[in-house]
Amino acid sequence: MSFKVPRGTQDILPGQSEKWQKVEAVIRDICRVYRYNEIRTPIFEQTDLFARGVGETTDVVQKEMYTFEDRGGRSLTLRPENTAGVVRSYVEHKMFGAPDQPVKLSYLGPMFRYERQQAGRYRQFVQFGVEAIGSADPAIDAEVIALAMDVYGSAGLKDLKLVINSLGDKETRDSHRTALLQHFEPQIQEFCSDCQNRLQKNPLRILDCKVDREHPLMKSAPALTDFLTEESAAYFAQVKTYLDTLGISYEVDPNLVRGLDYYNHTTFEIMSTAAGFGAITTLCGGGRYNGLVQEIGGPDVPGIGFALSIERLLLALEAEGVELDTASGLDVYMIAMGEDAKLKTVELTSTFRAKGISAEMDYLDRKMKAQMKSADRLGAKYTIVLGETELEEQVATVKHMESGEQQKVAFSELVNYLLKQ
Repeated sequence: MSFKVPRGTQDILPGQSEKWQKVEAVIRDICRVYRYNEIRTPIFEQTDLFARGVGETTDVVQKEMYTFEDRGGRSLTLRPENTAGVVRSYVEHKMFGAPDQPVKLSYLGPMFRYERQQAGRYRQFVQFGVEAIGSADPAIDAEVIALAMDVYGSAGLKDLKLVINSLGDKETRDSHRTALLQHFEPQIQEFCSDCQNRLQKNPLRILDCKVDREHPLMKSAPALTDFLTEESAAYFAQVKTYLDTLGISYEVDPNLVRGLDYYNHTTFEIMSTAAGFGAITTLCGGGRYNGLVQEIGGPDVPGIGFALSIERLLLALEAEGVELDTASGLDVYMIAMGEDAKLKTVELTSTFRAKGISAEMDYLDRKMKAQMKSADRLGAKYTIVLGETELEEQVATVKHMESGEQQKVAFSELVNYLLKQ
């Protein structure tokens, strides 16, 4: 019986995993600079958390969640996104009482959605995201967007487009909802069943429909920005001013609504404009979610965040022809000739590794020529040869692979010699 990786998942093999590590290192360094501290939440949560936080009318909740019942009869769901989980943790651990506000958090880990596999989209995928909870200052909106742009820029991407919008406050959305009902209701039968169900529950979700996005009514739908209250319009203007101050270019898209119910005020997406990247160009999405903390049982505390796919980041790098420097290099390859020499090789290899010197040795009892070929393939800087003569003299033959120079070094001096090199 043969086994294969489950549909919608992938094995990240050596040669690829180094690229992931490089990108993750860039991300962690950016978070260090911006002071977003890492939080690690469970991979599964109570199902109701996502229904309440993400929204019952979203595609995520209605179609894409991996939900199961545990042996205690509890309904649990593999996390399809992590904002709800982070906010749950924020409330549970009373982070709103911390002396330093806003609380700035970051996460990096697998998410799960049951959807058709496409380029850069999997059923198990890895997201990096940040959440800044506790401030309603438009400057923090700009900071969160700047952090996302810095991640892409530091990774080496150049062909990027930032799109922003405002979803306004409750009064804004109520007025817009009425206008959407009047706009779509006369012809709603021309739309998919999902849109028909959403008309009364949440007509804003219709604008995010992938099935009917080319319908003429989509293009003529009332723009939410036309219904912004004076306060919401002023807030959005300040966000744009801060982005201008930071030198971050953007486009305003009145139809950008995002796919999750908790968003309000600022919302944004970062897209790849690289030729040949593909039809789905979105790399990152996020926005403000004032009210979500209260919805999940905490105080009325504002927040903003984003999430980006590592898979799609790597695809964008490939589309732009950006080569990540993943060379780790091997310091020393040990070559043993004979069983006694092998015992000493095992000892020295362990000693080198304890001092932070990367070392490898042969475990197939191959001839010296084959071992030298392995050293060359692995990019070893040095080879160290041990045979009967070396054991008798208590020295090792050290060869610099690039220059070809060789010299004898006493066993007792090997570590210092290599560290100096």
